[in-house]
Amino acid sequence: MAMNHGAWDPARRNSNGSQSLSEKSGQEVPKLKENYDLENQGPERRNSRIAPIHSNTSVDRLSVTRQVELEAENAIKYRTCSWQKTAALLFSEYICLAIMSFPWSYSILGLVPGLILTVVVAGLVLYTSLIVWRFCLRHPEVRDVCDIGQYLFWDSRIAWWVTAIMFLLNNTFIQGLHCLVGAKYLNTMTGGGTCTIVWSLVAAIISWVFSLPRTFNTLSKAATFSAFFTFVSVLLATIFAAIEAHPAGDDPDYPGPGGWLGNPIVTAVPVAGTTFVSGLNAFLNISYTFIGQITLPSFIAEMKEPKDFWKSVTAVTIAEVIVFSVVGAVVYAYTGNQYMTSPAFGSLGDEIYKKVAFSFMIPTLIFLGVLYASVSARFIFFRIFEGTRHKSNHTVVGWASWAGILAALWIAAWIIAEVIPFFSDLLSIMSSLFDSFFGFIFWGVAYLRMRHADYGPGFYRKRGIRGWIGFIVNVLIILCGLFFLGPGTYASVDSVVLSYQAGNVGSAFSCANNGL
Repeated sequence: MAMNHGAWDPARRNSNGSQSLSEKSGQEVPKLKENYDLENQGPERRNSRIAPIHSNTSVDRLSVTRQVELEAENAIKYRTCSWQKTAALLFSEYICLAIMSFPWSYSILGLVPGLILTVVVAGLVLYTSLIVWRFCLRHPEVRDVCDIGQYLFWDSRIAWWVTAIMFLLNNTFIQGLHCLVGAKYLNTMTGGGTCTIVWSLVAAIISWVFSLPRTFNTLSKAATFSAFFTFVSVLLATIFAAIEAHPAGDDPDYPGPGGWLGNPIVTAVPVAGTTFVSGLNAFLNISYTFIGQITLPSFIAEMKEPKDFWKSVTAVTIAEVIVFSVVGAVVYAYTGNQYMTSPAFGSLGDEIYKKVAFSFMIPTLIFLGVLYASVSARFIFFRIFEGTRHKSNHTVVGWASWAGILAALWIAAWIIAEVIPFFSDLLSIMSSLFDSFFGFIFWGVAYLRMRHADYGPGFYRKRGIRGWIGFIVNVLIILCGLFFLGPGTYASVDSVVLSYQAGNVGSAFSCANNGL
């Protein structure tokens, strides 16, 4: 149902039938500052929303201030995160095990192109993240990326459902990956002490327990802990790679099946014979590590001051570029092309070094899957219990449902991880399919639609050179997304084919040791 945002009357009854503050108190409610500002600016500002208010959306959610007011008496409050706590959540999402795959990417791409791509991709993701932020400022009622999908594509419920399916699949597959990585760690520590299926189930159960907190404000404490220990882990791995006598496999006295491969070889550019598929997979590996915009609307929806989100994402991006580049370059320099593994913990020749460095990664092995599970659970839980006391209060029904939703998500993640024998390659395929939209296409479209709402047709001409630059850049962003969707998916599928041909694909529900 379309509605004029600027003319909204706080005293009118909400769309869900509940009473407004004026009806409850019998007094006139003063206009909120946000609405006053909108009413007293030109039509281009009043109409800056790109879509009408959903007919199933309470008008109370149009104002962040209003949301905070409505939560004041609730036992569980959602609009509670500061920008520092949101930064902690972002750090835990991005500063993760994937850092240790950067040395492998640099060994394929060459050190110079690898470092350049790291900076370029980081800048592109920061830019699109700021577009997400500005979109959410226009639409404070947005709760997750699915709402944005509906808004972007002309308020289509079909777009909402398609986005929701991709959103849940993406998150569940990431959870599944962490079940397998948890099993990989336990196998590494115990030397394959038990069946990998059991270890991955243990990882899923532990993750379910840590997923139980209901708010990001609570999870931010664990996020800070996780990010700190991840930093220690990669720092130790980098130091150990530099000080040990040789990487794993580089020992003339104990040659591997192919004989000694010589001293580590480090190249500034790709080596001769590097294929398109291997080079593209290395580039996509760097890109996937940075791309995480799918969770940003959910984080912004729980901030007390969404206008401060730019501080969170900028701080994290700067830290990413420094940590990813230094760790990737140093570990690659001491490991070389011949002895590289992904993650690079496997390249450490000393078993003690490997186990110590990998052990500091435990909080992230658990927490990152927890974070994605929590985002998915919120998506489901809020839509089941919206407008009920179970959403924001400690009720048996609310907590039992929350725990049950999380259990279902972790069971699904564990089954997917065990059923699909080429899980890692499948994750790359899913990333190509979904990150093309959630990393690029959505936000290029969002920019164009926001500028169209602000300045009308031909906005790029009306804003001069700034308008043309913005238009061209965001069309290129959309084309980047289409590149991920086309060649990116092709490279990921071809990797599956090559894995089958090389005999690297195991069987479903395999007990085989997957330790480093």
